[in-house]
Amino acid sequence: MIKIYMSPSCSSCRKVKAWFDNEKIPYKEINIFKHEITVEELKEMLNKSLDGTDEIISTRSKIFKEENIDIDSMSVVSLCKFIKDNPSILKRPIIVDDSKIQVGYNPDEIEIFEKAKQIALSVCNEKVCPNYNDCVHHFGDNREKTEVCDEKCK
Repeated sequence: MIKIYMSPSCSSCRKVKAWFDNEKIPYKEINIFKHEITVEELKEMLNKSLDGTDEIISTRSKIFKEENIDIDSMSVVSLCKFIKDNPSILKRPIIVDDSKIQVGYNPDEIEIFEKAKQIALSVCNEKVCPNYNDCVHHFGDNREKTEVCDEKCK
């Protein structure tokens, strides 16, 4: 499942959501200010990032400048705690799937997630899924899959 870490006021986040909705690619929307990001989620982002903290942390954020943060000297535990306490330090949106991460909205790069749609459609189509017309794979929105679809679409 694709996860989009975002904030409602972020115009790039809205563009990403609109792109996924338009392409009918299912995703889970995670508001970084309402959802307490877990250490596991942060480690997943960092593990999938090619540039480590540089890719996901905004050094231009107010808190980064005010606190005079030296990320390189922080342990992973300290860094995760700092991010959990200050989610505004994260760049947005952060798109994560099973194997990759993308930060920000880049129309050319976001198309790599089109493969996710093709995979979802290959396992869920109107011939095999009795709930296809209501299925999250078909609609690509944030609706939960039905129990029948869960069983059939695995």
